[in-house]
Amino acid sequence: MALSPLNQRRWRNFKANRRAFWSLIIFGVLYVLTLGAELIANDRPLLVRYQGGWHTPFLKFYPETRFGGVLRTEATYRQPEVQCLIMTGGSAECENDTEAVMAELNEKGTVMGEPVRKGWILWAPLPYQYSTIVDTGGRAPAGPSAQNWLGTDEASRDVLARVIYGFRLSVTFALIVTVLNGLFGVAAGAVQGYFGGKTDLIFQRVIELWGSIPSIYVIIILTAIWAKSFWLMVFLLVLFGWTGLVGVVRAEFLRARNFEYVRAARALGVPDLQIMFRHMLPNAMVATLTMLPFMVTGTIGTLAMLDYLGFGLPLSAPSLGQLSRQAQANLQSPHLAFVAFFTFAIMLTLLIFIFEGIRDAFDPRKTFR
Repeated sequence: MALSPLNQRRWRNFKANRRAFWSLIIFGVLYVLTLGAELIANDRPLLVRYQGGWHTPFLKFYPETRFGGVLRTEATYRQPEVQCLIMTGGSAECENDTEAVMAELNEKGTVMGEPVRKGWILWAPLPYQYSTIVDTGGRAPAGPSAQNWLGTDEASRDVLARVIYGFRLSVTFALIVTVLNGLFGVAAGAVQGYFGGKTDLIFQRVIELWGSIPSIYVIIILTAIWAKSFWLMVFLLVLFGWTGLVGVVRAEFLRARNFEYVRAARALGVPDLQIMFRHMLPNAMVATLTMLPFMVTGTIGTLAMLDYLGFGLPLSAPSLGQLSRQAQANLQSPHLAFVAFFTFAIMLTLLIFIFEGIRDAFDPRKTFR
């Protein structure tokens, strides 16, 4: 589908802003990679070849009995016994002396002189999930090493894996909340500004009352009562955050409601909704897009703050706010503080540069060469 001449101009302006354009590329690459976090960091194999069949443990549950074991629970793929069963096709030799069998397999590809290597395992580049407990010899948190590039946290979990999953979680959460806040805020501001009069007066009083509620304290109380979850946090932040765009959109609609083209559209009988969202809203987009960077970064900061205080997402979630709290509680392990700081700094800086470029691209008064 071809872009309209106006949108083509906006895209050219955005590309001409090199800082915003390259920030979009870098952020897009990072976010797309983290969307496939299970393919990058996982303690389950991506692919297993066993007795001529193909298995995908990172997507599907397989009991140990499926690979010739004796337990009906999920196979622990990092155990030498399970690896030996997969590689030898369920050979009984694995039950006697696993270490000797594995050593002979790795060295010669045979067991007792017989070529019995019948399977293989494909691991993710980082063989840890965000909840995987890493054996670091009883030391936690442990500093960076060849085994854990960014070290481990106080629960002996790999920090790099938690950053990968946490980046995806924070950005996805912020985008969902911002989109919902934008939909409700723009709709409310447009109705206020377009109709004015008693509608505007009543809406303003409601927003003033709603805005006077100490939202952070209410969120802390509700999360202490209800079970913490991702969608509960989305609901609460949208519940108290949609008013952020109302004032900006309302002011733009109040300014534009008496323009000649609006009065002419009314005189021609154009429906109110079509006038509001097809003719008036594009003129309010510059002011709206100016606010979006602050809403996205503010949402990420609010989530991190709530997680830092222990009233955000569940403790099992790969939260960057929890990493910050661990950094404060473990000053003898500065790698946690450095990782948390640089993760937030890179993420928020890229987002601000991108939205600045979008704002300037929609501004008809600015042209980049």
